[in-house]
Amino acid sequence: MRVALLTREYPPDVYGGAGVHVEYLARELRRLEELTVHAWGTGDVPHRSWEALDGDAPHLAALRTLSIDLTMAARSEGAELVHSHTWYANLGGHLAKLLYGIPHVATVHSLEPLRPWKAEQLGGGYAVSSWAEETALEAADAIIAVSEGSRADMLGAYPDIDPERVTVIYNGIDTEEYKPDPDTDVLERYGVDPGRPSVVFVGRITRQKGVEHLLEAARAFEPAAQLVLCAGSADTKELGEDVARRVAGLQASRDGVIWLEHMLPKPEVIQLLSHATVFACSSIYEPLGIVNLEAMACEAAVVATATGGIVEVVVDGETGLLVPIEPGDDGTGAPRDPQRFAAAFAERVNALLADPGRAREMGRAGRERAVREFAWPAIAEQTSALYRRLI
Repeated sequence: MRVALLTREYPPDVYGGAGVHVEYLARELRRLEELTVHAWGTGDVPHRSWEALDGDAPHLAALRTLSIDLTMAARSEGAELVHSHTWYANLGGHLAKLLYGIPHVATVHSLEPLRPWKAEQLGGGYAVSSWAEETALEAADAIIAVSEGSRADMLGAYPDIDPERVTVIYNGIDTEEYKPDPDTDVLERYGVDPGRPSVVFVGRITRQKGVEHLLEAARAFEPAAQLVLCAGSADTKELGEDVARRVAGLQASRDGVIWLEHMLPKPEVIQLLSHATVFACSSIYEPLGIVNLEAMACEAAVVATATGGIVEVVVDGETGLLVPIEPGDDGTGAPRDPQRFAAAFAERVNALLADPGRAREMGRAGRERAVREFAWPAIAEQTSALYRRLI
């Protein structure tokens, strides 16, 4: 079957979980389908925005996305099915469906209505991104949710979507690539002491990832523990400055706080995860949280927020510890009581720091679960089977 896969992220330009998903899904789908990847500036068919949309105004980012969606739809001619990922490409899939009379499958990695803080980043472009997502999803022939929690969120956000059109197919992990690395050269290069316990965070600086809550919790981490923050690409200048201020305050009060602001190559991330006593995921919104799978595959115990699809990945008391969260009323998912959430997060991190044997046992259980439940070949086969039900 000729399939056009539409995405913003594709190697070498991968910065988030959706890009990781597409990278590995495409690799496996090529064994099953005649696949063409359309991506921003890369892929089998690279796409770029029009020069007329160059500029720094926040809303232009949304308009550039729509311009690329137009080129994606135009260049998908000849495909028998189009499969889009995230709002950045969903409208392109919808237009291809209308133009060529082919089925449109959309994978939802996050939902715009559940990320209202994006208005800080996009200005009026947030209304455009929300419109593009809603239009495409409500008309899609099939929608893939990456967790049961994400499916419930989607049906709550968009009640006009027929539940029968929504299928859950989890994200996956390549456990041959993500596996424990006993070497310590990367740790030593970045000043991480392999002889001390460490708490590791990997993610972008965005409201969604809850970095500010992790930094507040870290004030109460056991003094012997190091905090390794692999965090960059702030959504806004203001958010980046806030995180920088918090990190500086933490560094002034304790040692072993290491902030790596650039995006690290996979092998370096794998080594950091492999030596982590605890991997910390402080997200306030997470449809699945593929980074938790990466940590588990590297045998790191996980302490994570009990929200969204995280609870379907991290087994509380077995592969890590979950931190309860009571969201406030502003629609962002942020905790109603940030101090209480930070204290609960620190309590669970400290419980594992105090019992490294238990943490190692959870890490081994996490890898076993990742290998058993989240293999990419099976996920690709489920996706291909969904395609064939639509043709």
